[in-house]
Amino acid sequence: MPTEPSWWYDARPRLVTSVLRPAGAIYGYAVRQRIAWATPYVPRLPVICIGNFTVGGTGKTPLTRALTAHLIEAGARPAILSRGYGGTVRAPQWVDVDKDRSADVGDEPLLLAKDAPVLVARDRVAGARLIETDPRSFTHILMDDGLQNPALKKTLTIAVLDGARGVGNGWVMPAGPLRAPLRYQQQLVDVVVVNQGSAGHDAAMTDAARAAVDGFEGPVFSAHVEADGPAVRALAGRPLLAFAGIGVPDKFFAMLRTLGLDVQTERAFPDHHAFTTEDAADLRSASSEAGLTLVTTEKDGVRLKAQTGPLADLAAATAVVPIRMELAVPDVQLLLALVQDRTGAVHNR
Repeated sequence: MPTEPSWWYDARPRLVTSVLRPAGAIYGYAVRQRIAWATPYVPRLPVICIGNFTVGGTGKTPLTRALTAHLIEAGARPAILSRGYGGTVRAPQWVDVDKDRSADVGDEPLLLAKDAPVLVARDRVAGARLIETDPRSFTHILMDDGLQNPALKKTLTIAVLDGARGVGNGWVMPAGPLRAPLRYQQQLVDVVVVNQGSAGHDAAMTDAARAAVDGFEGPVFSAHVEADGPAVRALAGRPLLAFAGIGVPDKFFAMLRTLGLDVQTERAFPDHHAFTTEDAADLRSASSEAGLTLVTTEKDGVRLKAQTGPLADLAAATAVVPIRMELAVPDVQLLLALVQDRTGAVHNR
């Protein structure tokens, strides 16, 4: 995915935005028409969709992992349905974390498969049919992304919102980051989860987040991300070169600094970036010359998994800091209650 234009999130009016608004209006109209004219397949299993209003990273994969864990703890057997963005596999395929590479199935499915079975399928209907007929007797389909995809009838739809950036300038791409007009997308959603980042779940909602949920009549929950404690402690006192190819790399760098780590150099790459041998040589050379320890995200780590040559050397030399998303306890209880109300298949133990 290309790097997003910085002016999407610029508070100042830009000429380029005005020029591109007509294209955004056409794009938004096309999305609405595609959904309006679709005849969704209705699976026998409830479908919980976790998506976002905008392009780029908001935290939907960490939320999918968190919700997966809560459902399993509550006695459910979820399977995750992913498009496998960045991978080459086209026919439906179950992800094998020990054998598959991100180049084949995508990086996010490899992360999600650490928690529950993941089926990669470009054709969401074909994927849903395989899940609902699987002998493992799954109870839920968690649809990673696809808020604007009308192929499946959704039982519950959750939108993840970046608490710091909101929906940027509020325009539809290419004029802004929205995938369709905000008010229209709000009608497609049952729950909004505001990702407050590493600031904590008690952080006040920003003006950008408040503007994005203004007019939304459903529940709005708050979440925050936490880094793995042992991984952070292992890096304490060491000068770091941090690199990341995620939706918003700066959020990862800022989180490391918030945790008291000594990030001296940053290298940002586009989301889902396929690292090259040149990248590996550059990163290893820069870290060696300055005496810095390489550190990256778990998502970047899976893209370096099962590589050979310089990329394998880069993986071996790089520390990985996993993060997890947490909702406040009352919000978790309310969300599970809502899932139970919609699906009738989840209970708290």
